[in-house]
Amino acid sequence: MLGQVELAVGGEPVALHAAKLRTLLSLLVVKAGTVAERDWLIGQLWDGEPPATAVATLRGYVSHLRRLLGGKETQAVITGRSGGYVLQVPAGSVDADRFEELAARKPEAAVLREGLALWRGPAFSGIDVPAVRDRAQHLDALRMDATERCLGAELESGPPAGIVAEIEALIAAHPLHEGLWRLLMLGLARAGRQSEALAAYRRLHRLLDEELGVAPSAPIEALHRRILDGGDDIAPPEPAGPVRPVPRQLPAANAHFTGRETQLAELDALLDRPGAVGVLSGAGGIGKTTLAIHWAHRASERFPDGQLYIDLRGFDPRSDPAAPEAAVRSFLDALGVAPEDIPTALETQTALYRTLLADKRILLILDNARDDAQVRPLLPGAPGTLVVVTGRDRLSGLITQGAQPVRLDPLAPREAGRLLTHRLRGPRLAREPEAAQQIIEACGGLPLALAIVAARAAFRPDFPLAALAAELTDANRLDALADSDPAVDVRAVFSWSYRALTADAARLFRLLSVHPGPDFSLPAAAAIAEAPPQRTARLLAELTRANLLTEPAPGRHSFHDLLRAYAAEQADRLDGQADLLAASRRMLDAYLHTAYAATRLIDPHRDPITITAAPGPAPVQLADDTAALAWFAAEGPAVAAAVRHAADRGLDAHCWRLAWALRDHLDLGPWHDQAAVWELAMDAARRVPDADGQIRLSRLLAEAYSHLGRHDDGHAVLDAARIQCRVLDDDLAEAHVHLIQARLWMRQQRFEEGISSGRSALALYRTEDHLTGQASALNTTGWIHTLAGEHERALTCCEEALSILERIGDRYSEAATLDSLGHIHHELGNHERALDYFRPALDLYRELGHARGEALVHLSVAETRYALGDLDAARCSWQRSLRMFELLGHRDADKVRARLAELL
Repeated sequence: MLGQVELAVGGEPVALHAAKLRTLLSLLVVKAGTVAERDWLIGQLWDGEPPATAVATLRGYVSHLRRLLGGKETQAVITGRSGGYVLQVPAGSVDADRFEELAARKPEAAVLREGLALWRGPAFSGIDVPAVRDRAQHLDALRMDATERCLGAELESGPPAGIVAEIEALIAAHPLHEGLWRLLMLGLARAGRQSEALAAYRRLHRLLDEELGVAPSAPIEALHRRILDGGDDIAPPEPAGPVRPVPRQLPAANAHFTGRETQLAELDALLDRPGAVGVLSGAGGIGKTTLAIHWAHRASERFPDGQLYIDLRGFDPRSDPAAPEAAVRSFLDALGVAPEDIPTALETQTALYRTLLADKRILLILDNARDDAQVRPLLPGAPGTLVVVTGRDRLSGLITQGAQPVRLDPLAPREAGRLLTHRLRGPRLAREPEAAQQIIEACGGLPLALAIVAARAAFRPDFPLAALAAELTDANRLDALADSDPAVDVRAVFSWSYRALTADAARLFRLLSVHPGPDFSLPAAAAIAEAPPQRTARLLAELTRANLLTEPAPGRHSFHDLLRAYAAEQADRLDGQADLLAASRRMLDAYLHTAYAATRLIDPHRDPITITAAPGPAPVQLADDTAALAWFAAEGPAVAAAVRHAADRGLDAHCWRLAWALRDHLDLGPWHDQAAVWELAMDAARRVPDADGQIRLSRLLAEAYSHLGRHDDGHAVLDAARIQCRVLDDDLAEAHVHLIQARLWMRQQRFEEGISSGRSALALYRTEDHLTGQASALNTTGWIHTLAGEHERALTCCEEALSILERIGDRYSEAATLDSLGHIHHELGNHERALDYFRPALDLYRELGHARGEALVHLSVAETRYALGDLDAARCSWQRSLRMFELLGHRDADKVRARLAELL
């Protein structure tokens, strides 16, 4: 194993042509004498992505190895055990074991040379799996240590001439290993080559300064001074006390670690920054400790003076946080300081601790820190030590002083899937991919939650994954992720962070659970808390620092799904249903008043509805329609979720009014989404009951049904609305219904009925002197005329509509009418004139942020350009239209693709 992996049986080499076969042999050697579990072997061999035939393939590889090992003079055998395999090898048959035995003896040069002679290259050369990598790194480090001891012993006992050349060759391969430089300087000086010894020191000094920004270590400096003094005896100085041990305190790495490539790269970048401090922060259960330890093992070879680790217990319910003096004492003990030599005062302890670290390159892991104050006394003063701190709090004080933040968010679905695959081997995932996906979604990318579910699945291999997925429903997710050990109980892990909050922040955390998501702004949180925005902002900052909330975009906060469930549990327990319902009302009031103001700014000609004065914090003030569009872009998804929230809690008046106010936001999205909202709102308006609300929502719902091809459903809704209008004697509302009905007939290509409905609408609008309605009815009727081939009549209607709209300033209707006029002129063969109408229509739709309208006009422009023979311009317009339709999920995207295909 000390070089390219090779097998010899009875002294005869045996070929291992397959890479997987060499890897399997290496893994069995690493686990020699103990059970190598089948799932572990599969995970190592296929890096967490095994084929469906992995178990059978592994069995075949084991059989092949058995055949290679058997039949000759060997006692090495592979036996099957429950769930795995054991490689039994006689003593001395593995070169790595023989080397470790020799290296552990007294530093006699001959013995060490015997061990070093076993090496043929880097350990386990050509094998690249995690378990073997760890073993190889250990052996390589031991080889370097043995080499250094061997050369030191030879320098003590004989002439240095041949040894110096060997040391020079080793330095070329390991230029940053100071122990080799020290031996080189000593060997040169003992050979009478003092000037070369001093030149070697200068080479080392320059190298360390350029590569690491540090000076040579104290032993090198001491030897340099001895050479300068010209002493006859240049033997290495005797240590001032007992030899200090090299601390290796890292806990075992998690065998199922996966993903986190970005964070690993950020930590790797710290290696090139002398004295760097990295702060790993994230919510409880997010995998901070797992990542820190995995990376520390990976980087350990860069720290030849050791690795220190301590769990500071910042959020541990079973014990108090570790006091800084206790942590310093534990480090002094690890660095070899006798108990009687440890000072009593923290300041003196810290000074000794920093002195011992001053000339060393050590990796320091401070795990599970509570706050900055717990960490600061443990930070070294010299640049040779790299520090990684993990904590739920963001430790902003350390970051302010130059520490590098490394943030952990939930695993992406792909990473979560790989983690589950690592933990659950075999055919279970392949048999139940939908259940596996449900588990991944229910755990929300939280590694702790995934690990708990995977452990339960592994413990009960007879349970279908679908049964485990069913346990993770919203109602009982936290129960399904509970455990008798609080360290692996999601609810308990969250509680440690929650209990550290101030009372006001804890209350806000609970009340925010009423927000339906996906994220929320400061005004929404202030309404829920019934508190001034400035105070609410401070509480949100506290929750974010504690990683109980995230801030996915500046000024917007969100919950992890499992944390929201935990907050809701605490709210049910401590706040009561009355308080939670009141918080919901305040949130809905805030959204309703701002959404209503926004829709009135965007379309001031839209008929208003009646809403009550806003209680609590003042609604967001919007300056103009641009600000209103920006508000809808940011808050639209949250307000749409609030519509469902209002319906679920029986707040029906809020539900239908919020939905009505959302029209301008929803109008940009898919029709099936719109239909779902309008259906929900219609049911709420019926429950109030509110006839005016029902009539208004009927028009929106019928339009959505029509675009979905559900024309009969649309007509039925409008017929019922028209009856209500007549009962209420509301001619204006009936005019609106006739107008929508005209559009439904048009989409069914029943142009005569469409024109009749349009005229009925126009007559009623004129009776009510409703100019916006008149323009809309004229434009709709004109459009139907042109679809019916009656272009001159269409032109008359739409020109009259445009005249009205220009007078009253209704920009949305003006854009639609300009598009109609462009289309009519295109049909009349007036293509340049058509473009004169399409251009301002595009400008207006862009200003209004109306993507679907803009996409439709680009489609019309493309057809007109094509008719003019300008194929390049037509292709460009079709491509723009296609991009927008694809973003909207609009069914016209297929039509555009077909037209583009015709140009090829």
